[in-house]
Amino acid sequence: MPGYGALITMQKHLMTSDHHSGLYTMTSRDFGRTWDSAAPPEIPELAWRRDGDVDIAVADVTPGYLRRARRVLAVGAQVRYSRAGKQLEDRPKAHQTAYALMDPKSAAWSPWQTLEMPGEPRFNFARSACAQWLELRDGTVLLPMYYGPNAREPCSVTVARFRLVDGQRLEFIGHGSEHKLADVRGLVEPSLVRYAGRHFLTVRNDLRGYVAAGADGLDFHELKPWRFDDGAELGSYNTQQHWLSHSGGLFLSYTRRGANNGHVMRHRAPLFVAQLDQAALRVIRATERVLMPEHGATYGNFGAAAMSERESWVTDVEGMFGPDPRKRGAEGRMYLARVVWARPNRDWDRLG
Repeated sequence: MPGYGALITMQKHLMTSDHHSGLYTMTSRDFGRTWDSAAPPEIPELAWRRDGDVDIAVADVTPGYLRRARRVLAVGAQVRYSRAGKQLEDRPKAHQTAYALMDPKSAAWSPWQTLEMPGEPRFNFARSACAQWLELRDGTVLLPMYYGPNAREPCSVTVARFRLVDGQRLEFIGHGSEHKLADVRGLVEPSLVRYAGRHFLTVRNDLRGYVAAGADGLDFHELKPWRFDDGAELGSYNTQQHWLSHSGGLFLSYTRRGANNGHVMRHRAPLFVAQLDQAALRVIRATERVLMPEHGATYGNFGAAAMSERESWVTDVEGMFGPDPRKRGAEGRMYLARVVWARPNRDWDRLG
């Protein structure tokens, strides 16, 4: 990112389920060797807002650089909280997607804005959370989302397309294929990547993760459960998976069962990375490596991005849930895992 090199966004977890603070940032001008502050500042424009007795925050934020507009775009899920930290659905469209823009030259952020989705009831609940999104050659943005008529019914997923108007506002253009599943909460928290002329979507579900492929980033074939190349289920469930793309291959980062990790909530550690057989849409078991070690704490809601032609980064924080994490060595650490490629990535800075 011009003028910075790297930017990380983060939030405090307020020790009530899915209760998060406003947004904090860390920046580095030397590609992560040093950071600008040992105590990351909260961004005033991106702090909580108050609506009577309701606190409004934006959680699960993913930042990225829009090359055509020369702006940082941060996207997350707008959440209404009671003072006790309970998520509220106290009005229509209480759960939507919010975004903000930052000019790297001035480091000035715009206040959060809400994405305007079509006025149909099925978009009353419409979130993009921890989603890897893409900028296209024409400057439009492909944003994976999950949606439904309310927070109680199973969600569906799609990829929506937006244009940036006057460098200040995202405007809805349309969306692609819609994918539904009735299992528990349905489909949530999709992430998108482009590799070798195709697009790939990975999706969270409470019981297992899913994957689909398509040609244009909007329309995808039927979702399939994630599996290893030997046919066994991957074992990643009720948390996210994310992509690492390189001209030499496409890789998935994930947590899973079966790693001597039954003591970790939802088996959400260690964090793995492995190469994808993109023709079969399966993870090649022999390529699996540990990205972040297991110390009794959880991973799962994390970020992954190509940072240069030589490196991709994955970031996460140890979730200190349950009685065991500190006994097993966890301290609430933030991890930055660098994946250093043997050869330069010819595709790292290409638009989707």
